[in-house]
Amino acid sequence: MTHSHPIRVYYEDTDLAGIVYYANYLKFIERGRSEWVRSLGLDQAAMKAQGAGVFAVRRVVADYLAPAHFDDLLDITTAYMRHSGARLVLRQSVLRGDKMLFLAEVTLVCLGDTGRPQPLPDALIEKIGENTPHKPKV
Repeated sequence: MTHSHPIRVYYEDTDLAGIVYYANYLKFIERGRSEWVRSLGLDQAAMKAQGAGVFAVRRVVADYLAPAHFDDLLDITTAYMRHSGARLVLRQSVLRGDKMLFLAEVTLVCLGDTGRPQPLPDALIEKIGENTPHKPKV
């Protein structure tokens, strides 16, 4: 289950040399995650309103592999890796054509109204289950 989201690099995303400023990759993958959730048919505002929680980044392990430049067309990919309890782990990448520029493993936690972790929403678990290949039982 991999989702793809295209974005264009704008002048505001770059430094004086026309290279994407490193922190902006985190913004790009945030957009990719939001679009991934939307592609699953889930509305994050409705989830919050219904008490199903909100997602917060707990951990990011990132590799900057090559620079993106002003006016590049990039593809942000988001792929489900695993989940347990309140945690969801995704693999995200930024590509320009076939060239991988950035790769990250992102751990999210679902937080309730009190700011404390709570189990991932049932609707999300159902969607992940629909889109995840099942291993045969032995």
